[in-house]
Amino acid sequence: MPRVSDAHREARRDRIRAAALRSFAAKGYQRTSIADVVAESGLSAGAIYGHYAGKQELFAAVAEDMLGRRVREISAASADGGPPSPYEVLVILTSGMVRDVGDSKVLLQMWSESTMDPQIQQIVQELAATLAAVVRDALSAWFATRPDLAPDGADAAAEALRPALMGMGQAFVLQRALLDDFHPDAYLASVRALLPG
Repeated sequence: MPRVSDAHREARRDRIRAAALRSFAAKGYQRTSIADVVAESGLSAGAIYGHYAGKQELFAAVAEDMLGRRVREISAASADGGPPSPYEVLVILTSGMVRDVGDSKVLLQMWSESTMDPQIQQIVQELAATLAAVVRDALSAWFATRPDLAPDGADAAAEALRPALMGMGQAFVLQRALLDDFHPDAYLASVRALLPG
């Protein structure tokens, strides 16, 4: 029997995660079963379980995958020149979420599920801590280029702004999911006026 390459295994995991995300978006996390992911992916249950032990592990993989893309995008923005401004970090986060999930309701469902399920809550807490560190580092790098805006140092300025910036991203997701008259560009323009630089 020929060996399956690492690239093939990763492509299969990508396919499973994408199918799981579509299933979560369509039915919600709680109502999505592995059978739904099987149907959405076109793979067998054995293929799914060969990569993921169950729905919670699959949820964690989907969330980690999305977070990994945001980390890479923020790193790429820093590599293209100077570090991204606070506004640019927010745009990277929000535009990436829109690309990944399309319908923001799936993120609300996942956040809601974390308030009821201790294991999901732990996953969300770990991912939020990772995202917070990435955002803080990006902000600190930017404040280091703008010492006039960071009288107590770049790290202190970054830590002071980080919760508000992340809250702006969460508000974007919430309003986009719930409000029929939400306009992403208008929202981003309004918060741009509030952010330094």
